[in-house]
Amino acid sequence: MPVGHVDLDKIICGKNVVEGDLVIGVRSNGLSLARKAFFENGRYRIDQKLADLEMTLGEELLRPTDIYVPEAMEILKRATGITALIKITSDGLLNLGRVDAQVGFEIDRLIEPHPIFGLIQQHSSVEDGEMFEVFNMGIGFCYVIDPKDEQLVLSILKGFGREAQRIGYAVADPAKHVRIHQRKLLGHRKTFVSEATRVRRVG
Repeated sequence: MPVGHVDLDKIICGKNVVEGDLVIGVRSNGLSLARKAFFENGRYRIDQKLADLEMTLGEELLRPTDIYVPEAMEILKRATGITALIKITSDGLLNLGRVDAQVGFEIDRLIEPHPIFGLIQQHSSVEDGEMFEVFNMGIGFCYVIDPKDEQLVLSILKGFGREAQRIGYAVADPAKHVRIHQRKLLGHRKTFVSEATRVRRVG
């Protein structure tokens, strides 16, 4: 039984992304994997209060998962230069590499992650690379757009109560790397590695 349809000429799979397109990141409150990280081994209680959180761990992790459909539909209706829509779930920003075009992405202006991610890293002794592979690190959705649409897209997102900003841009790269400048991470397929580690391996 069909549940929906889309005209073939309206499918957005990222094949039209080109070098210089911008990446707009939208802040997320989705913390489902964080719940698993804290509670699956029984080390933490739902009523526990941790530093950097304004409420108990349970209350913090009950924030609802964001749904991005209403604003996405408005953006598609009003902006003409949308080249990719990317939900940042498991695999984090590595999902950018799934676009059909032969491009990579330079992420040079991250949204500040929610404090809960720093607590996960601190209490679980997880490296930066693994954090960005497993969690969305506070960015739930990305739009890849023609630069001419930047202000329009940001304005629409603000109108829907979203916190969003330009976080990076596309570059020509058949290997489809994702580079996170602030953390000095280089991503490919399903893995982020420290750029310093990569240099040592190559050397």
